[in-house]
Order: sequence, then C-alpha cells, then structure tokens
Amino acid sequence: MFFCEKIKTLWIPACAGMTLNEYRIQVKQTVMKNPLHIFFAGGGTGGHLYPAMAVAEQIQKLAPESQITFFCSSRTVDARVLSPTGYEFLPLPAEGLGLWPKKFVRFYGGFIKSYYFVKQILAAVRENAVVVGTGGFVCAPVVFAARSLKIPVFLINVDIIPGKANRLLGRLSQKVFVQFEDTLQYFNPQKAVAAGCPLRSGFLNPDKDKAVAELGLDPNKKTVLITGASSGSRDINNAILSTLPQMGRFAGDWQIVHLTGQANFQEVVSQAKDSLVKYVPVEYYDDMPDLYAAADLIVGRSGAVSVAEYAAAGRASICIPYPYHKDNHQFLNAGQLTRYGAAVIAAQDLKNPARFTEGLQKTLIKLMADETRRNQMARSAAQCAKTDAAGTIAKTILQ
Repeated sequence: MFFCEKIKTLWIPACAGMTLNEYRIQVKQTVMKNPLHIFFAGGGTGGHLYPAMAVAEQIQKLAPESQITFFCSSRTVDARVLSPTGYEFLPLPAEGLGLWPKKFVRFYGGFIKSYYFVKQILAAVRENAVVVGTGGFVCAPVVFAARSLKIPVFLINVDIIPGKANRLLGRLSQKVFVQFEDTLQYFNPQKAVAAGCPLRSGFLNPDKDKAVAELGLDPNKKTVLITGASSGSRDINNAILSTLPQMGRFAGDWQIVHLTGQANFQEVVSQAKDSLVKYVPVEYYDDMPDLYAAADLIVGRSGAVSVAEYAAAGRASICIPYPYHKDNHQFLNAGQLTRYGAAVIAAQDLKNPARFTEGLQKTLIKLMADETRRNQMARSAAQCAKTDAAGTIAKTILQ
C-alpha cells in the first residue's frame, strides 16, 4: 500500500508547469464551464495521434463547449505533432511491454505511474468525462483508469490486424471503430463498427499552392513525395539517397520532396548535395493534406493512416510496408489499395538492402515515366477513399 501511495506522487505533468493538485483544481474549474471533457489516449507514432486529432476536430465543431485533452507518450514525435493543434496534452511515462526482466519492470512501473496519475485527473471530472483510445502502450493505463471510475470508453483501431493490447481494450470499450471490414472479426460484433479511418478536415479542402510556396517548389514540375511516416525511416532514406543519381533524366520535369524525419535530417542533407533533380529534404511537415495535393506520386510506408490518406488525396502510391512487424499487417494495409489498382508494393528485403533499393528504383522510374498509369492509379485511389469517418465517430461519442 505504501508503494502505491508513493507512486502516485512520482509523475507530475511537466508540460503543465504545476503540481498535480494545482492541475486538478484547474480541471475542476474548467469542468464548471465545460459540461463535457473528452480525453484522447494514444501516442508514440503519428498513426495513433492523427485519427484522434481528426475526431477531436469534429467533436469541437459539434460541441464547441467540450474540453479536449490528450494523454500521449513522452516521445518527441508526440509533442511535435500535438503542439501546433492548441490542444492540451499530458505525456505519460508508459512504456511498451517487454518480456525481458528489465523491460518488464520498466513497463510495469510506467503503467502504474500512468494509471494513478490518470485516475486522479479523471476522478475530478468523472461525471462529465469520456475516454477515446487509439491503442498502444499509452492507451492501456488510461482505459483501465477510466473503467475503474466507470467512465465511458471508446476505441479507435485503424490497423487491419489489431494488436493484443487493442483486442483486450476492445472488451473494455462501449464501441470499437475500425477502418476495414476485415477487422470486424477480431472484436465483439455488437460493439465493432467499420467506420473508416478518421482523417483531418484538411483532406476535404487541401491547399496545394500553400505547400508549393512554403517548400519553394516549381509549380510547373511534377512532384514525387517520399515519406517515412511521422518519425521518418532510415531504410527508406538510404534507398532514396542511392536512387537520386538515377533521377537525373527527370530533372527537367520532376522534383522530389523527401520527409526525412527529424533524427535523420542532417545526415540526409549532407549526402544529397549533388542531386541533379530538384531535391527538397524536409524534417517534418504539419499540413500533410496540402503536401499530398501538391504531389503526383507518393512513396512511403503503408501504415493504416497512411493508406487512408493516400486514398483521400487521390494519388498514386508506391507502398513500402514496414518489415519489422511480426504479423506484417502493413502488407495487408497496402493490399487494400493494390486490390483497386491504386498502389504498387515495393517490399523491403532485410537480408539484401541492395535488392530492395534496386527494386524501388525500377518501380519509381517506371511510374514516373508512365503518366497514363499514374492517372489511372490516382482515379482508383479516389474511388476507394472514405472521408466521413471522423464525423461519424464524433457523433456516436456525443450521443
């Protein structure tokens, strides 16, 4: 009992700049003015944050008096993604589960600290609160804390194959929103709804000219967008750097925008100085709908949010599934586009990186040279897009 009481005081929200008791007082004062307080839980990658942000945006349109707060991870990417939104966010010390003793101890300690911190925050608003989880190690302690206080819980699962954590959390949720029909089999059929992937409203009215101007692009040239998702991908970066010398033949008609990820930006810049084709490396870009609209071809990972965004943007894509997941779910995500002819897959060969680079080069060059096929792929992508998920989910939560 002493350990549990002691652990409650160990995690103070540094980003709030106040003690836990001061923060609870602020929350109580806020609740008096705002009858509904909605807590989103998830983080560690943009794939956990962007769907939540999309739903939060729709909730505030439908219920302007509501108060939005995000429980997220302490990873840099979370602060980078959430800071421009204006939403309050509280990083938690939660960590992913590991079976090695040291990793398990860190997981357990982080879970307990997060659980008690979250529970005290939620307890102050329990009568007017809702928790919306997007899965992962950050989500679990928040959902358990909410359940202990009998606060309604909703779960958003955009991956085609839900992880073990989400399958468990789905049992504790009132409703589970999934992106794909194929995912319904993993959850209680009375709870699960195939709503699609929540997308930010920017995808409904993107500003292509804004992205072109901000990045100094040539409006008369076609654009290849390379992305390794919110944190970037060193494997993709290396493949693209090896491919740049082959791009000289397209210098008159094409330009390349490369989202490198913050950690790898300087390394990429130092190796890409002699590119013949116009090459624009960028650490991170906030307004992805605008950037997708400025692109003619997208090359990137096939995370669940990414494939939904490629479709919503109506752009041809080359999907490079993340090869380190045991269930290879990104291959299945990409398959949702390839079955419509909207994308092609460039599989990453972990044992032979040179083979992957060579294959990516061939696929990229072939599509850059074939405008007819790119246009057909783009039309197919637009046909399989589903852009109303965020509104549908928001309405259900507010019922």
